Amino acid sequence: MTPARAAAVSLDGVSRQFGPVKALQGITGTLHAGELTGLVGPDGAGKTTLMRLMAGLLRADAGQLRVAGLDPASEGEALADRVGYMPQRFGLYEELSVAENLRLYAELRGIDAAHHDSLFAQLLSFTRLAPFTERRAGQLSGGMKQKLGLACAIMARPQVLLLDEPGVGVDPVSRQDLWRMVQALTDEGMAVVWATAYLDEAERCQRVLLLNEGQLLFAGAPGELTAGLQGRTLRVAVPGTDRRALLREALDLPSVGDGVIQGAALRLVLRADAADDDLRRLLARHHAQASAAPPRFEDAFVDLLGGGPGGTSPLAARLTDKATPSPKDEATTPVVECVHLTRRFGDFVATDDVGFAVQAGEIFGLLGPNGAGKSTTFKMLCGLLRPSSGRALVAGHDLASAGEAAKRQLGYMAQKFSLYGLLSVTQNLAFSAGVYGLTGATKAERIAEMIEVFHLAPYLSRSPDALPLGIKQRLALACALMHRPRVLFLDEPTSGVDPTTRREFWTHINGLVQTGVTVMVTTHFMDEAEYCDRVALMVRGRLIALDAPDALKAAVAEPGEQPSMEAAFIRFIEREDRADSAMAATT
Repeated sequence: MTPARAAAVSLDGVSRQFGPVKALQGITGTLHAGELTGLVGPDGAGKTTLMRLMAGLLRADAGQLRVAGLDPASEGEALADRVGYMPQRFGLYEELSVAENLRLYAELRGIDAAHHDSLFAQLLSFTRLAPFTERRAGQLSGGMKQKLGLACAIMARPQVLLLDEPGVGVDPVSRQDLWRMVQALTDEGMAVVWATAYLDEAERCQRVLLLNEGQLLFAGAPGELTAGLQGRTLRVAVPGTDRRALLREALDLPSVGDGVIQGAALRLVLRADAADDDLRRLLARHHAQASAAPPRFEDAFVDLLGGGPGGTSPLAARLTDKATPSPKDEATTPVVECVHLTRRFGDFVATDDVGFAVQAGEIFGLLGPNGAGKSTTFKMLCGLLRPSSGRALVAGHDLASAGEAAKRQLGYMAQKFSLYGLLSVTQNLAFSAGVYGLTGATKAERIAEMIEVFHLAPYLSRSPDALPLGIKQRLALACALMHRPRVLFLDEPTSGVDPTTRREFWTHINGLVQTGVTVMVTTHFMDEAEYCDRVALMVRGRLIALDAPDALKAAVAEPGEQPSMEAAFIRFIEREDRADSAMAATT
């Protein structure tokens, strides 16, 4: 029999309210030492509020909370030595180097200077940051910043480590490193709490607390929740290329609660106790074949919240009603094209001789680890950066010399949100409409349309900085689509948002593509790459693979294996690393 683990955090009826908003409502549960606990829920569920209570940064309005044997409300000073907290926007000092950040946090923690060198050596080895000690924190990739943040958080060897969405914006290779480090910490007896909206991360936790609107909906091992979906998850093989149309129709059926695209196939989740005659008829009409698929934690999560959004995008429906015929040669002429595209920053080559072509109505994914050159390539294709050499063409225009009229055919949703914090939601919409040349009645009509489609009416007077992440993402997408562009560039559009919001976004994107809009997207969320028609994989500025998602997975699969997109991504990166190491060894 496995011995019982000691309680590291105990919650008994814990509640917290901000004005009329009930952020937490009577949360009860126990988190154990030596265990990884996932704190899971959609945007606004209460995850960050609960973490701040555990860290002693907020006080509960009701209930009892003990962390590492202490009451955070009355013993906060002692608690600081027993808890490590890494917030969503970790407080690294970007002008300081890696070594200087470590030294600063050691001094803030009161660690004896005589122990600094040995402690830093351990942390740098543990996080694999030793080669980068002199690099400024602001110049680190997203994954490296998270590793440095983790090093600072565990510096005093806390009993409880709180990580608030550490995987956001981190590529799969760096996320593997984070998991490796966290596993080592729990093996040593540390209690680790990992807050996340990524359900593949939650599935790897030993235990999860699932929150929604401040309420605890589930507490237990992920498999306990997933088991309830046995017999309700299907893989649907779709002949031809009409998987988006089939998904749209399936999600609008009463019997289907959720569905996503997986390469050339669909993954559907049936509602509990629902007759599936409607789905059978639909599949027969499309000559599609369904087979049983093992349920995933994400399926169970979305099902517990009542299912995902429907399949019809009201935005795409409006565009279809008002669509103008496309040029006759658009079907054969690339809408987006890179020709020997290169961009240098001094001696550093961010994009190195990249070439590809994207057709009208295609979803084209650009993947790669942090710092691979994806955003740099995007910025050249949007006319925001001038290539050092080569050409970036969109809708037949060379972006290096294209006029404003050409650039207005593009929509761009930036990685860090192209929103203005000093303006309200209404003012951001109006500003974007003006930038894209909309005036008068057309401008007013488009703004009203975006407010309605993206459900922004309750937030019009608020600053984007005060919005929940999911709402902020909706606003950014609305601003990028205001002028109905032919080409839409999405740079990590759903980073950090929950699965329900991500599905809502892809309902709009799939609908837009069916109206003829061309979409280019970067993402670190590998299930999202499955929606793409083709995926280009970049490493260190170079294009190393380009194909359909299923073909990329097949290219690195072992005999009889069906790897995930994330596993394929990691194998391509490892293959490239080995090739580069072999070349370096021969020179």
